[in-house]
Amino acid sequence: MSESLKKPTILNVETVARSRLFNVEAVDLEFSNGVRRVYERMRPSNREAVMIIPIVDDHLVLIREYAVGTESYELGFSKGLIDPGEDIYQAANRELKEEVGFGAHQLTFLKRLSMAPSYFSSQMNILVAEALYPESLPGDEPEPLPQVRWPLNQLDALLDEPDFNEARNVSALFLVRDWLRGQGRL
Repeated sequence: MSESLKKPTILNVETVARSRLFNVEAVDLEFSNGVRRVYERMRPSNREAVMIIPIVDDHLVLIREYAVGTESYELGFSKGLIDPGEDIYQAANRELKEEVGFGAHQLTFLKRLSMAPSYFSSQMNILVAEALYPESLPGDEPEPLPQVRWPLNQLDALLDEPDFNEARNVSALFLVRDWLRGQGRL
């Protein structure tokens, strides 16, 4: 077991850049050994997100969505922010209806993940959706999201797909694979 570490003291926080979506802060820190550093981070938010792994007829349901950061279409699981007043299950069901055209009678929480915690406070809640039924809600996507059904008995082959490489999706794949094995379904 590791020894307990004392958190650095925050001496100052200052906004150094701002856009429509992002607020970058400089954080002046002093560590317990007296060393001072200035780190940059995205302004912390208490808004979390969900990623949903739908399973229907022994297949995962993935979507293809444009990612402007890589200027490419990425294959992955449905995801989105939790709206104020929603819990993770309500948000997962809403996002599933908006992006995949299904609702879920059964949602199972797998894990909460952080993403680049040195820079972001973001938390992504990974859930499995089962007992699906057709239902759509209008979403905020600028174009329809094509679906790809992937057989459960070929989960590892998904890692060879060139457009399935985003870290949260890969993490979710390993989580659902272990969960399915634990249930004796793989």
